[in-house]
Amino acid sequence: MGDTEFTARGVRIGRWLRSLTRAGQVRIKDGRLQLLTSQGREIDSAPVQHVHTGRPLFGRGGRALATLNGHRYTLTLGPADTRSGPSGPPDENRFLEAVHTARARARGQRV
Repeated sequence: MGDTEFTARGVRIGRWLRSLTRAGQVRIKDGRLQLLTSQGREIDSAPVQHVHTGRPLFGRGGRALATLNGHRYTLTLGPADTRSGPSGPPDENRFLEAVHTARARARGQRV
């Protein structure tokens, strides 16, 4: 088992206008992206090579889009570790970069 490459807690996960969880978790581990409820139950997961990510065209920051297994999810990620101050990048930037890095690793490319 590999190390967890990315974890964000307290994530609001929704499909269209429906909120699936307000305190979910997003995890990238062993080349898979997992969306979990606050209790740790899996909502959806897919290999990072089959996941499409991006930012919404409209709306405030802190949001990312992820398409897994044909289902489009809106992820509202909070700021990065607020104890370290505002210098860290927001979680949506870290999330998008983590997906990109995991995808490159899965292809066998150097990161």
